[in-house]
Amino acid sequence: MPPARKRPRTYDPAKIRAAVLAQFGHVRDAVRTLTPEQLALPTRLGQWSVRELVAHTGMAPAAVVRLLDEPEPARRDAALMDWLPAIADAADDIADTARLRAEQHTDLDSHLADIEREFTARIADEPDSRLLPTSAGALTLADYLVTRTVELVVHTDDLNAAVPGLDIPYDRQALAACTRLLADALAAKAPGGSTEVRIPPYAVVQCVEGPRHTRGTPPNVVETDPLTWIRLATGRVEWKDAVHDAKVSASGERADLGPLLPLLR
Repeated sequence: MPPARKRPRTYDPAKIRAAVLAQFGHVRDAVRTLTPEQLALPTRLGQWSVRELVAHTGMAPAAVVRLLDEPEPARRDAALMDWLPAIADAADDIADTARLRAEQHTDLDSHLADIEREFTARIADEPDSRLLPTSAGALTLADYLVTRTVELVVHTDDLNAAVPGLDIPYDRQALAACTRLLADALAAKAPGGSTEVRIPPYAVVQCVEGPRHTRGTPPNVVETDPLTWIRLATGRVEWKDAVHDAKVSASGERADLGPLLPLLR
């Protein structure tokens, strides 16, 4: 008998709304401290400068406002997991938009303040079930806001990596949602039950085809911390390097996740 299909993970919409605002607030607070020299620093994202990365990070909540201004689709035709491949396909356009925004908005603090104000006002009276015409298809506002935690947490980490001592904090709910969505994406990419991936304290998923375990310690186990997992899933860190540096523990013949990563660039 085939294994029962798992129900999609659910998220508390009120907590996700608060998490998006909290993480964006952390970014805003940090941007106020950046000097022109720091804004000109390179990042680990190819040709992007810190200024361009900040401008791109502002697009995470700004995209919600833009989509709310579009006509609402007639029906939902996409799932949360559809967002990841859609973003990968749009990478070049996203990069071009970030550079353009960085050129247009020289006062980044003021620009982010405008985004935060408009975002907060626009979502205040919108129901979680409101459909948005995203690049992945029609998603609910509640689901699309979960994707905003991924954008904000990933780029918070990029900014911290680019600017020594910046140390933007991570909102706990935003970090949890980002970790869980990327863990579920791995399980969707490599369905199965032979390998258990543990990312305490936020996520545990089963993946990879092979013999299933039913009790006790599974034969194939991968364990890492949330930020290392996010870096692996988004291509910021390579699997072999994370294992070599003891950022990941992997035991069992099906515990090599290297061929499955990254999930999102």
